[in-house]
Amino acid sequence: MKLLFVVTLLWREALCGSPSVQIVCSQFSRGVYAIFGFYDKKSVNTITSFCETLHVSFITPSFPAEGMNQFVLQMRPDIKGPLVSLVEYYKWEKFAYLYDSDRGLSTLQVILDTAAEKKWVVTAINVGNLKDERKDEAYRSLFQDLEIRKERRIILDCEQDKVKDIMEQVITIGRHVKGYHYIIANLGFVDGDLSKIQYGGANVSGFQIVDFDDPVVAKFDQRWEALEEKEYPGADSRIRYTSALTYDAVHVMTEAFRFLHKQRIDMSRRGNNGDCLANPAVPWAQGVEIERALKQVRVDGLTGNIQFDQYGKRVNYSVTVMELKNNGPVKIGYWNEVDKMVVTKSDLYPNDTMGMENKTVIVTTILEAPYVMLKKNAELFQDNDRYEGYCVDLAAEIAKHCGIRYQLRIVGDGKYGARDAETKIWNGMVGELVYGKADIAVAPLTITLVREEVIDFSKPFMSLGISIMIKKPQKSKPGVFSFLDPLAYEIWMCIVFAYIGVSVVLFLVSRFSPYEWTLEEPEDGALPLTTESTNEFGIFNSLWFSLGAFMRQGCDISPRSLSGRIVGGVWWFFTLIIISSYTANLAAFLTVERMVSPIESAEDLAKQTEIAYGTLDSGSTKEFFRRSKIALFDKMWQYMKSAEPSVFVKKTSEGVLRVRKSKGKYAYLLESTMNEYIEQRKPCDTMKVGGNLDSKGYGIATPKGSPLRNAVNLAVLKLNEQGLLDKLKNKWWYDKGECGSGGGESKEKTSALSLSNVAGVFYILVGGLGLAMMVALVEFCYKSRAEAKKMKMKFTDAMRSKARLSITGSTSENGRVPVAYLRPGLPMSLSMTDLS
Repeated sequence: MKLLFVVTLLWREALCGSPSVQIVCSQFSRGVYAIFGFYDKKSVNTITSFCETLHVSFITPSFPAEGMNQFVLQMRPDIKGPLVSLVEYYKWEKFAYLYDSDRGLSTLQVILDTAAEKKWVVTAINVGNLKDERKDEAYRSLFQDLEIRKERRIILDCEQDKVKDIMEQVITIGRHVKGYHYIIANLGFVDGDLSKIQYGGANVSGFQIVDFDDPVVAKFDQRWEALEEKEYPGADSRIRYTSALTYDAVHVMTEAFRFLHKQRIDMSRRGNNGDCLANPAVPWAQGVEIERALKQVRVDGLTGNIQFDQYGKRVNYSVTVMELKNNGPVKIGYWNEVDKMVVTKSDLYPNDTMGMENKTVIVTTILEAPYVMLKKNAELFQDNDRYEGYCVDLAAEIAKHCGIRYQLRIVGDGKYGARDAETKIWNGMVGELVYGKADIAVAPLTITLVREEVIDFSKPFMSLGISIMIKKPQKSKPGVFSFLDPLAYEIWMCIVFAYIGVSVVLFLVSRFSPYEWTLEEPEDGALPLTTESTNEFGIFNSLWFSLGAFMRQGCDISPRSLSGRIVGGVWWFFTLIIISSYTANLAAFLTVERMVSPIESAEDLAKQTEIAYGTLDSGSTKEFFRRSKIALFDKMWQYMKSAEPSVFVKKTSEGVLRVRKSKGKYAYLLESTMNEYIEQRKPCDTMKVGGNLDSKGYGIATPKGSPLRNAVNLAVLKLNEQGLLDKLKNKWWYDKGECGSGGGESKEKTSALSLSNVAGVFYILVGGLGLAMMVALVEFCYKSRAEAKKMKMKFTDAMRSKARLSITGSTSENGRVPVAYLRPGLPMSLSMTDLS
């Protein structure tokens, strides 16, 4: 004989409020043998009271109710014991307990009693009365308050739906990172979607009543997954623990009634037995038999061993203790009433790539030249082949070393990653990793402290620092006397004084040394005309000698005395060193074009207001200035955050464009590597000035606890040792540069000499020639006047005669030279005598 069950469905909402009495009574009046259902805090007392009065058993998967209810069978094991044992295992002494008012009060009482005994500090918060329309905001505010109290160990005693809502806000405000620990106090740890929090870095623990490795559960899973999802909603996913408790409840009822049927116990209703509308109410006589049969059932169900005590509570059950690892939920032990907490596995986050071979790793990156760029004909390609650049090549090398398949994905908001000061939400590539949207970030992502708190970085694959980019200034035009630049002004003055001093000393030693005085000897052996001595080194000849020696040309006279030669020797040595030094520097000064930059360092930027300066609006550079305690950088930050219009830009390309169009009135602060790259790109009108403001590096980022972390780290080290990282940088920075080998990297550029470089030399030449002509004219006029007086001639006749001599070589019309002009230094009478 087969048992036939007639099932009547009632919505749980129908059992809440005053109509519940009529609804429950109507079911009792129909002659039900047992009731299966859920209750909440509003209906639990009503249901248990009727069942106790009418002796009708109530089987429920709801939270265990307090008190001794003989006719209530609670399918859900009590979680108080496992929860207290887990807190003790983790050695928590201070934590927050968030509970749902429907179910958490009894557990809270046990927690508080244990806390009083063990001196725990517990912050209890009821999250069951929050309004749905404002719950997200309330959850965020709640966790911000907990952060102020330094509460980073939190128990969530709620059902999965509420746990899901809470964890979404936890992720939103960035409280799922390393340093936080959550215990989910229900029996369905794997029922919720934990993928978003999986790589955040926070520890998440909980309990699982359904062991999917159990043969009973595995067999059920096979049958469950074979069902049509349209006809059986949820058949395409694993069974939830509440559904498993429901299945086991039906199983218990089946076994109990099968036992009663075998015992041939009469379960028929007589008269008004079990009718709550009767006055007085008469309990059902066979209700006790059914209650006993239900409590005597012992079966292995989906939730493990099912057994009840005399009060209808589960006994001899086992709960699996779970922890969330980087590869998903992992069993770390179990709890039962005899052994309490038993840890069977305490492995840390594994850091290998096992299990990743069949998975396509999502690589988040950002469009930023030369790291990642779209190819010119990108529409002809698909997936990763659409991109090129340094990071594209690097990602390919990393994947090859790690043995993984990957897909490049451009970050949606185009940002590197920063945390909002108010909402605490991460954006950019960091947000993609934190919230589980990507597995790895290969991009020019700077390693910083705030990012390291929420994600993991590899060893730096590129070292850099914050640098200053300005528009390349116009090349300075050389001055007329630029040939004087190789020596400083002070040196030229010293040379002039040395020249005068040497000439005077030479004049003096020549006057005092007897070896510089000589008698004039007549030509052709004639007798001397005078006995007076002569000295060639007068003041003018001394100046001429010093000038000739300095110009490396020499002259017709030279010192005869030892003292004069000493003066000449040291002067020659002095001129040798000075001229050699000048010649060495002259080549560099005349062949190098210099650019005069208005800014040479961060100090120059900070102490002026004419040139504005800013950074990327969301990135590590802005964060560096915002957090810096150095007075100079703090001063720059105060200026940047208050400048109008805003000096921050959304993209690096926008900052570069602003530099180029600002006509030298805007400086952009960015990473030195990007600065160097842009210098190499046309129109070659930007330049890097000064040194780096700090020292840091780009790293490959992974979520906290990712199995890729160690493999990526080793790959980066290997690529660095092989020199491949340097080759990639040379390839994308310099080999593909557009500004020549020097590019914009140097402020100086060697070029051919132009007229402007040596114009001063020509000016001096022309000036010297003009001065010589003027001196010659003065000498001509002076000599003509002297001859006119001497020869008793008119001044004009004398000038005419001397002009004729200068032009034709003769002062007379017949071309003969007058005797007086043959030896102008002798008296006329003596000259005539000699000629005779």
